Amino acid sequence: MDNYIIDDENKINDVFDNIKELVINSRNKVYNAVNTEMLNLYWNIGKAIMQIQQGDERASYGETVLEKLSQKLTNEFGKGFSTINLRRMRKFYCLFKIRSTVLNELSWSHYLELIKIEEESKRNFYMKETINSRWSVRELQRQIGSLLYERLVLSHNKEKILQLAEKGHEIKTSKDLVKDPFVLEFLDIKENTDYLESDLEKNILEHLKEFLLELGKGFMFVGSQVRLTLEEDHFYPDLVFYNRILKCFVIIDLKIGKVTPQDIGQMQMYVNYYDREIRSKDENQTVGILLSTSKNKTVVKYTLPENNKNIFSSSYKLNLPTEQELINAVEEEKKNIELNQ
Repeated sequence: MDNYIIDDENKINDVFDNIKELVINSRNKVYNAVNTEMLNLYWNIGKAIMQIQQGDERASYGETVLEKLSQKLTNEFGKGFSTINLRRMRKFYCLFKIRSTVLNELSWSHYLELIKIEEESKRNFYMKETINSRWSVRELQRQIGSLLYERLVLSHNKEKILQLAEKGHEIKTSKDLVKDPFVLEFLDIKENTDYLESDLEKNILEHLKEFLLELGKGFMFVGSQVRLTLEEDHFYPDLVFYNRILKCFVIIDLKIGKVTPQDIGQMQMYVNYYDREIRSKDENQTVGILLSTSKNKTVVKYTLPENNKNIFSSSYKLNLPTEQELINAVEEEKKNIELNQ
């Protein structure tokens, strides 16, 4: 009898799983259809408004047109056609005059953030990255606010910048895993306050989802303070991740103050250990990132071999930088490189 009950329960579970998948797929199809139709509607409304304004978004009578249209549409259809919303639809059309450039994978809420970006290459980058990384609207807002595009642009050559706009951020080499600076404004730590490396690590673990978003595509968390034993000595890397795109382990050590030769030597040991004892034959070499308040690039340069491609020193900020602050940081780094050449 018990076997029959178990068998019936298994059948019910199988049917439940099947129906659940059908419902989810159906809901997704409905959502996609509704989203596509909504984008079509708002694009066409924007187009109609521009035709009235004879293609001039800044026509002197434009606001009067919007106010009158808003009143008529609201009386006829209710909420959703305020002057502000009509202005957004007009902007939407002006930025995407070719309908095929509107990507249906993104929601109207995503586009409300994207149309705030005037620079086309920057806007295209965030469109591609939102789709590639499946960012929610909130995640898109955070990445724009943290100046992700500017941070990537300032650390790459012109050819790479063009690729950012066309394809988004592609992960091809270990260097592509590193940003400078990393922005950790989501942590419960303020600039110019006393805190320990253990406090920084604890806060990162408490905000792991946000930290993974800042790291970028393909990262999976392995563990913190993962013990390595060499003979009778124990060592503990702060954070260990795995990047499924590059198929490699990524070890991050957190530092307050300047990176020292000792820090670099310890990271080299961690990387060597993982390469020789942990990684599989089909995986790529381990990457080590020293994340500090002062990356001390000259010390890193002369401590590591010239052909180093797997250990990096990067800085972090506990607040959102301004674009000018990033430019100043890059200019300062260029000067340091010139002095050391």
